[in-house]
Amino acid sequence: MTVESAKPGAAVTTPARELRQPPLAGGGLPLLGHGWRLVRDPLAFMAGLRRHGDVVRLRLGPKTVYAVTTPALTGALALDPDYEIDGPLWESLEGLLGKEGVATANGPRHRRQRRTIQPAFRLDAIPAYGPIMEEEAHALAERWRPGETIDCTSESFRIAVRIAARCLLRGQFMDERAERLCVALATVFRGMYRRMVVPLGPLYRLPLPAHREFNRALADLHLLVDEIVAERRASGQRPDDLLTALLEAKDENGEPIGEQEIHDQVVAILTPGSETVASTIMWLLQVLAEHPEHADKVRDEVESVTGGRPVAFDDVRKLTHTNNVVVEAMRLRPAVWILTRRAVADTELGGYRIPAGADIVYSPYAIQRDARSYANNLEFDPDRWLPERAKEVPKYAMSPFSVGNRKCPSDHFSMAQLSLITAAVATAFRLEQVPGSDDTTRVGITLRPHRLLLRPVPR
Repeated sequence: MTVESAKPGAAVTTPARELRQPPLAGGGLPLLGHGWRLVRDPLAFMAGLRRHGDVVRLRLGPKTVYAVTTPALTGALALDPDYEIDGPLWESLEGLLGKEGVATANGPRHRRQRRTIQPAFRLDAIPAYGPIMEEEAHALAERWRPGETIDCTSESFRIAVRIAARCLLRGQFMDERAERLCVALATVFRGMYRRMVVPLGPLYRLPLPAHREFNRALADLHLLVDEIVAERRASGQRPDDLLTALLEAKDENGEPIGEQEIHDQVVAILTPGSETVASTIMWLLQVLAEHPEHADKVRDEVESVTGGRPVAFDDVRKLTHTNNVVVEAMRLRPAVWILTRRAVADTELGGYRIPAGADIVYSPYAIQRDARSYANNLEFDPDRWLPERAKEVPKYAMSPFSVGNRKCPSDHFSMAQLSLITAAVATAFRLEQVPGSDDTTRVGITLRPHRLLLRPVPR
């Protein structure tokens, strides 16, 4: 399949004889290639690639990687079965996610795994999680004391992990475990980012302090997952949740799925999901502090809908401006800022030849901030998502949960909790940054503020 055949209204496919090699981006170094520029200023580097073309060649260490820079081609890439989940990002995540989970699987295994987990995320299943989301959102606001300093990293991870665990694993996920996960994830994702940008392979096995710290954190994450699965088995309980579905799932031959697959699926539930949701919560808290006019508008909208009672899950669909604040925060500061695919056959992308086995990289951050797609592209403007204006945004220029069969199954689940948390916090407090806070962007596998410290001021 070619990209043109995947795009609605596309031009006639370019004949194979006319296919050419994408241009090579300048500025590479011997051995490291463009990896040093990704390390030095990755967001600016990815955002600047479009001026070189729709598809650009990069060198990351010994590898040649193809960067895609336009919304249409990134959308087509995600929909085309000639490109599968693989490449530098997923290779760097393999130590965490394993090879058996839905995040990294391809083909029939991926389809079977999606069928197993999809019921937990159906639209009609989400309301059952409402009381837990409400409880956690209000507990977050009630835990804060006026004038105290809030460490938004730990608070965001705690609520993201607790909601995921209580809704999907039906476990009373204790704060001690949430803290372990928060600390371990910070170390693991930092190390995985280095392995993606500078793929030095066996050199990462050297017993250096940073490598030992990474290995300890990774081991603690996997131990945590083993504890969760073992406790459920020992309890003999079978609540109607995602963990029960995994424990009762069958493989393609009708046999129970293996222990490694169960483990990897739980890892995929607790870790990438918690990391991305927590990062988004941090940016939403930063937005409420930086844009008090929108925080006030959220508060006013909530009060108009609730009449002064605590905001509830059933109110979320009526909170238009609140939802638009969430979407606009995800546009400007997407948790997942870089994605990779791998070509499974010789194919074509935007008129360029892509060989089988080639890695393709693209940046939602660059796509979602491109001036070609958005007027006042760097301005925080939630009203751009009102129906009459949203239609001006090019297709695939905003796909925070991806598209096609790799679309995140928890999109509605995530949006509901993000909007509810934003509403609960903005109703209770105005937020101010305090001395020592650093809301500049920390780049790793995900984007988050370096060290966001806020002071809650009662409404």
